[in-house]
Amino acid sequence: MKGLQLSAALIAAGVLAGCAPKGPEPIYYWGDYQQQIYSYYKKDSDPQKQIEALNLDIEKAKSVNKPVAPGLHAQLGLLYAKTGATDKAFGQFATEKQLFPESAPYMDFLMKKKQGVAQ
Repeated sequence: MKGLQLSAALIAAGVLAGCAPKGPEPIYYWGDYQQQIYSYYKKDSDPQKQIEALNLDIEKAKSVNKPVAPGLHAQLGLLYAKTGATDKAFGQFATEKQLFPESAPYMDFLMKKKQGVAQ
């Protein structure tokens, strides 16, 4: 009888565990952002491919109605600056400042540093 009760308790615990929530859903859409950061610092990826990947992440975030991860627009700006597209870089830095006001000092620093970059 004890074995039957123990089995029933284990089955009930298993069923309830299967119904438990998987954890909180992330606030931001991360997409391929973390992999692109890794590739950027390893210098093993073409900046234009990284730009395309991050722009795709922005589109995917819009499609699931989630904000992009903090830093994504800043990274995209750095990539644009690296390819000589300073206007696009400044646009991304401004977007990062707007979405994440705590990033303003760093974005201002990047914009000041990149002003001399030729297009």
